[in-house]
Formats: sequence, structure tokens, C-alpha cells
Amino acid sequence: MDVAQAVADPVRRRILVLLRPGPRPVHELVAEFDVSRPAISRHLRVLREAGLVVDEAHGRERRYRLQTAPLLELDRWLHELLAPLPARPDLGALADALATEVVRTRRERRSATAPPPVTDPRPDVRPGARPTEESA
Repeated sequence: MDVAQAVADPVRRRILVLLRPGPRPVHELVAEFDVSRPAISRHLRVLREAGLVVDEAHGRERRYRLQTAPLLELDRWLHELLAPLPARPDLGALADALATEVVRTRRERRSATAPPPVTDPRPDVRPGARPTEESA
């Protein structure tokens, strides 16, 4: 069984808390709940299958001990889930930068396809100058 499923039940979470100080026999765990011994045994089986507890035989009784290693993966996932999200980029600034890039690209394309400027064959006339009576 998955660790998250195993700790989803409040009785199983309470069992884990009771085992935190150290190993305990089943009869001590049963005394902490208002449920039957077979019900606690089923909860312990689920916890054992998830790797959250191990049982050891001590004479005629079984002692259960908490194993925290499987909880570390769940802890890492919860920390990742609850961590603040990184700041989102300013979408307005990105839109402005995109618009600027579009204008620049259009300008470059127009200048690359524009015909060469027409020059006046008369050597004494500057481009853009008004013709004078002498040159006309």
C-alpha cells in the first residue's frame, strides 16, 4: 500500500504517533483505542505493508516499531507542493518587448526589399535639395 494511503486513516496516524517514542506491544496500542484488537491488527498490517512499521517477536508478544524513512518521500513532496511559487514574469513588459521586436523586424524586412534610392544624374544637385533657376 502507498504511504499516503496508509496515513490517510486517523487511527493509523494515531498509531504512528504512539510508536514515535519507541516500540510497543499490540496490547498497549489496543488499550489506546475504542476498537477491537483485530481492527488494530488490520491497521498495523496496512502500516507494515507500507513500510511504516516493523514488528519484532519478543517471547509471546509482538512489538511494533516506527520506520520513518518512507515518510521522508511524502515529506519532500509536501514541501514541494507547499513551497511558494516563483515570481511570475511581468506579462506587460514581455508584451512590450514583443511589440518592439515585431516593429524592428518589419522595418528590417521593408529596408531589405525596398528599391535603391533614385539619384539625380546631375552632379551639382544634392538629394532632397530644391532645384534653383540656374540648375533647372
